[in-house]
Amino acid sequence: MQIKLEQLPTPQVYFTMTQTLLPRPIAWLLSENDDASYNLAPFSYFNAVCSDPPLAIVSIGKQDDGRDKDSIRNIRERHEFVIHIASCDQLAALNQSSATLPPGESEVDASNLELTRVKGLRMPRLSDCKIALFCERHDIQMIGRKKQQSLLFAEIKEIYLDDSCAEITEQGRLKVHTDKVQPLSRLGASEYASFGEVLFAKRPD
Repeated sequence: MQIKLEQLPTPQVYFTMTQTLLPRPIAWLLSENDDASYNLAPFSYFNAVCSDPPLAIVSIGKQDDGRDKDSIRNIRERHEFVIHIASCDQLAALNQSSATLPPGESEVDASNLELTRVKGLRMPRLSDCKIALFCERHDIQMIGRKKQQSLLFAEIKEIYLDDSCAEITEQGRLKVHTDKVQPLSRLGASEYASFGEVLFAKRPD
């Protein structure tokens, strides 16, 4: 099967891409609303793109009616936010947070999720996530033709790692035990992938 994306309408391009770029990490993004409550939403057009400065990128589309989503609007107005890496046992909560709520209504409150304050940082983190990336807005670029998307460059300032899934080796290097994190990843349509077997392959000299 050969698929020419230029011959497809935009929604079909989206469905084709999300079912072939597999699996994708999920940015479970916490931002602050105007009333100091918190917005929480998952985005799977997400990955790391640079180490100096440490940048991740999140592509955020618009609402069906063309309005900006709360996440990107919040980040334009308040530059601090937190990207969480959800574990497999958090699928139900993550999926629920993708529901469209009225502007300013908190997905954190709606799902009864617990937040933890972090010393020295203004934004809290989700208490049950094993990895949280504390970010500041580095840049936002607009991309796309008919229906533009916001390309958010997130500068990672600090990382929280649960002690149960991370250690410093004898060589002084950080080791994150992925099997302890059990990261959730995104497939196509309504499908997600749970954590599987870790495969090892040493890079050639």
